[in-house]
Amino acid sequence: MSTTHAITPSSRAFSSDNMAGASPEIARAVADAATGQVLPYGNDPFTDSARRRLREIFERDVDVFPVSTGSAANGLSLAALTPPWGSVLCHPDSHINTDECGAPEFFTNGAKLVGVPGADSKIDPEALRAAVRRRAGDVHSVQPSAMSISQATESGSVYTLEEIRRLSAIAEDAGLRVHMDGARFANALDHLGATPAEMTWKSGVDVLSFGATKNGAMTADVIVCFDPALASELAFRTKRAGQLASKMRFHTAQIDAYLTDGLWLRNARQANAMATRLGDGLKAIPGTGLLATPQANILFCRLPHQVTEGLLAEGYAFYHDRWEPGVVRLVTAFSHSAADIDQLLEAVRRLSR
Repeated sequence: MSTTHAITPSSRAFSSDNMAGASPEIARAVADAATGQVLPYGNDPFTDSARRRLREIFERDVDVFPVSTGSAANGLSLAALTPPWGSVLCHPDSHINTDECGAPEFFTNGAKLVGVPGADSKIDPEALRAAVRRRAGDVHSVQPSAMSISQATESGSVYTLEEIRRLSAIAEDAGLRVHMDGARFANALDHLGATPAEMTWKSGVDVLSFGATKNGAMTADVIVCFDPALASELAFRTKRAGQLASKMRFHTAQIDAYLTDGLWLRNARQANAMATRLGDGLKAIPGTGLLATPQANILFCRLPHQVTEGLLAEGYAFYHDRWEPGVVRLVTAFSHSAADIDQLLEAVRRLSR
């Protein structure tokens, strides 16, 4: 007996931006890569082109390791930065701490994640200053070895360039390396109006998990390494983890198309704009309330119980009551239109009466 699962219409899918399909340009690129014969393991023109584009947008030579998931990108990046007896300092709300099922600990052979608090899901500099010194040199304790920041964060906030520089300087002064979880890198970049270089290596980031899957790609994220001394270890770790794809062209064709003609930035701009439109609309509806003004494409709000239940009954998909009763998370994607947002807002108004 077969089981079928309903497909949520894109206009009603707000659980996460990974509910969205792929950009047509990326789908076409994968189809194009499916013809002809090329060498395996990244020795192909699609991978060469993707590497060139990444070097162009980051304004320097970088080492590039395509992987199939963001979890692999984060875990392998942290493994190259942290010994098994080390610790990774991160915000308690960070994705690596709450949603990776122990993958960072697995890839690092047991390094410990240590939460460093701060408002808006961002690490507080003074809390970090204390954390980098805590039990340093004590053989009975894990040793602070790396700091990981999420850009954008799990609550939709975005670190400013000055905040990244300040945190990176504190980490570097204490001998820690810096990792950025950029699952929604393009969304944060659009909010800041910065360049990729400014938001990463120019601000002290050593390794970036460059996310594309949530912003129009199919199955491709990339580890971007700014320190050549880490490249050899990352190459071997990527292979050992089963992330060196023999037909890598299907990953890198996605990345190449993603970065062509600014598609990645257009997608992020659309997703962010829809979150802003949704937030502005919700603020005008009595009985609803934003927990914070969205800076990227994630929005947290309070909805009356009958509104939440009514939306779910009408086929809307979103997370609710996971953080506290009445709190709803809505995530917009590049595929959402203004009409989709207005339809959701009209449903909230109707159910609020």
